[in-house]
Order: sequence, then C-alpha cells, then structure tokens
Amino acid sequence: MRKRTETPTDTDSGTGGVDDRQFITALHRGLEVLRAFRPDDHAGLSNGDLSERTGLPNSTISRLTYTLLKSGYLIYDTDTGRYRMGVPVLSLGYACLSGLTVREAAQNYMRELASHCGEGVQVALGGRVDYTMIYLATARSRGVISLQLDVGSRISLARSAMGRAYIAAAEPEERDEILAAVEENAGPEKWPELKAGIDQAAEEIATRGFYANLGDWQPHVHSVAVPFRSHQRDVPLMAFNLGGPSNYLPKEKLIEDFGPRLRDLASMLTKSTI
Repeated sequence: MRKRTETPTDTDSGTGGVDDRQFITALHRGLEVLRAFRPDDHAGLSNGDLSERTGLPNSTISRLTYTLLKSGYLIYDTDTGRYRMGVPVLSLGYACLSGLTVREAAQNYMRELASHCGEGVQVALGGRVDYTMIYLATARSRGVISLQLDVGSRISLARSAMGRAYIAAAEPEERDEILAAVEENAGPEKWPELKAGIDQAAEEIATRGFYANLGDWQPHVHSVAVPFRSHQRDVPLMAFNLGGPSNYLPKEKLIEDFGPRLRDLASMLTKSTI
C-alpha cells in the first residue's frame, strides 16, 4: 500500500499498481500527479506535496512534473516553487462533463428542488473517482448559508451520504473492492462504525429509496442521497445528494419531504431516455 496523507475514508486516490502488459505505468503515474490537485489548492503544490499525496518518490515526481510542465498541463511559479494546473487540463474536464447528458438534463430539476427546500440547501450530482465522490453538477437555494462545494469538489466515498448511496448500488465486484480497501485503511478500531453506516445506507435505500446521513460525514451537516443509474450503458453509476447545515435540515424534513423528493427526481431521470 502506498504512503498516503489520507485514506479511502477521506479524499485520496486509489492504488494504481496493475500487473498487465498493456498497462503503461508512466502514463498512470502522470495522471496520478494531475489527480493529486484539489479545488482548494490555491497556492499550488510542490514536488514534495505531490510525492506525499501520490506515494511516488521525489525523483519520479520531478520527472513527471517536468514533462507535464513542458506539455502545458502544469504551470510553475518560480517565486513559490509550486505547480498549478494548466489550461489543457480544463479542456479535459469540460470534454468529460459535456459527454454526461444527464448533467444538463438534471440541472433545472436540481435548482427547483434546492429552491423548494429553502435556505442552506445544496443539491449535487456526483460520480466516483477512486475512493472519493466528485461533484459533477450542483445547485443551491437562495441565501448566504450553504455547503461551499462546487463542481470538482471531492468528498469521502465511505462516510458521505452520496458515497454510501453509490456503494449501495455498485455491482458486487466493485462494492467488494471498495469495502476491502476501506477496511484495510480504516483499521480494526474505525472499521466497524464505517461498515455499520455503509450497511445502514444499503438497507435504507432498499426499503425507502434514499439514505439519510445525520452528521456521519461532518458534524452539524445533514444530507440525503440516492444512487442514479442511467439506461445508457456508457454512463457510469452516479448519485444525487441533498444536504446542508443540520439546523436548516432537521431529521423530520429530510425523511418526510426532502428525501422522497430527491428519490423522485432520480427516478424520473432514470425513466427518461437519458
């Protein structure tokens, strides 16, 4: 297991060693460097930061960042000695998002739901990236208080409502792989609590169609989530999430009103031609 500053219970990437003659390790490592950057890395990342996040040696990181810099995928700040992502990376992101027709189709419905739910509510659509969920679309209710998460933000796969909804709907082979990695990284002390939360999500989704997370991801944050699977075979499994500060989203509202509405939104999109 590679050295990590975070574990699959938080916001890290997955392991990348693949015993396959068709697998190009150098390309994989370069992509790992790009995936190490996060939306809140405003000051950029040094080679040391990248080495710590990816688990790769400094000498390897230096060659990779040099190549990515020459290719335009990274920008180097000579004053700070740190790297930031270049414009070509943005083009890859937009190309990905433009290919997800469900994102555009869902946006208006997400805005309507967020407005109905009132102050402090954010509705999001996300997909899995290794051991995190990444936001692909968001909508907020009007007001100054809400979760400050935007497209590209990553949250825990194992602790968040969105992540647990995803795990509940994943194919058995993928689910087993996720659970094995989370158990290994959580350790014997934290694993039982995590496993109980993941199992609870699966049970709630099976019985009522949505999962309510009351502070398991972050204290004082309540949320509900539902998995979303498109009829199109080339569209990956995703999940919808509705969340906000717990004082704006009491348990009763989540379970009796907001959860069913989010479930209906996902069901409507699933039944469409998307």
